[in-house]
Amino acid sequence: MHNVVVTGYGVFTAFGFGAEVLRNGVFAGRPSFAEVSRFDTSRYHAKHAAEYPGEPAPSQMDVLRRCLVDALSMARHDGTDIPVLLGTNGDHSANLDFWKSVADGERPRDSGIVDGLPGRLPELLAREFGLGYPRMAFVNACIAGTNAVAYGAELISSGRADSVLCGGSFLVTEDIFAKFDSGEALAIDGAVRPFSKGRQGLLHGDGAAVLLLESRGHARRRGAEALGRVLGWGLAADGHHPIQPHPQGRGLAAAARAALRRAGMDARDIGYVNAHGTGTPRNDPAEAAALRQVFGERADSVPVSSTKSSTGHMLEATGAVEAVITLLALSDGLLPPTCGFLEADPECVVDCIPHTARDTNVSHALSLNAAFGGANAALVLGAP
Repeated sequence: MHNVVVTGYGVFTAFGFGAEVLRNGVFAGRPSFAEVSRFDTSRYHAKHAAEYPGEPAPSQMDVLRRCLVDALSMARHDGTDIPVLLGTNGDHSANLDFWKSVADGERPRDSGIVDGLPGRLPELLAREFGLGYPRMAFVNACIAGTNAVAYGAELISSGRADSVLCGGSFLVTEDIFAKFDSGEALAIDGAVRPFSKGRQGLLHGDGAAVLLLESRGHARRRGAEALGRVLGWGLAADGHHPIQPHPQGRGLAAAARAALRRAGMDARDIGYVNAHGTGTPRNDPAEAAALRQVFGERADSVPVSSTKSSTGHMLEATGAVEAVITLLALSDGLLPPTCGFLEADPECVVDCIPHTARDTNVSHALSLNAAFGGANAALVLGAP
């Protein structure tokens, strides 16, 4: 098996671009939520999201370009002939403009709709930068970014590629916000409180990340520095419910175990978990149950945090961004905190690192994500 290393990444959240803003935001225990300015929320229950400030709002192509350039620059790689794998639901702005024109009785223009389809984003990005094949979009919701990283690692591990660019992107938009609001999934108090009593739900956040994965041998021949390792990956479906997780977290536990098997590791080797941790009433107990299945008697003492409490839920991008955050935690020796924590909930007892980051010498971590439809994904990440 080829040893998969990360040699570069570009990352974007509501805090801005790059690792330093994550250190000053996520690792400092700062939530990035504010009242939404991108659209009118007067008709909705929830009012908050983690938006990158500024007008006009960035496009997914804008942030992906910057993230890709940052990843290649960090890795000192020319970027040619590399597969491009992105978790994305596309850019809906042209669709929204189309239907707004219809509602206003105007003649709609549909010229931008095709370029907003999910599969067009990796295609357009690859064309612009002269990248290779395959050019793939993963659209399986909140595990899409994780799935892109897992598939990229598989391409390298199987010898089908030496380098892969993979990641995901999501920007807060009114159509997705409205759907989650109508389902009463958003926190109306403007805070995300994973694993805590009093949690009300999730909040969306802008996010994107592009990681450059390489085989260790390829990176060594180029003289590239490894920033971390992708040791294992696992995907699992439990098919329990269209939107609710299995109450015992069976699918998430299966994904975690699969990732550990691929890594050739035992749960005792894991010193930190970056949890999916949405802060919703059903997800958090299910995830805590999954952790009990995976870690057994250690489940209450393994450090866990949900960085969505700071960045918001970035949907298709969330797994890729959280992979970068987890790699930073391993390289910096600092575990990010869970913001917004109020009081322990006996239904989801975990060591959730409340409020303040924790010093560590952990060398292996598990990053977990789950999605609607019973989709689950896990990555085992290692220090350089």
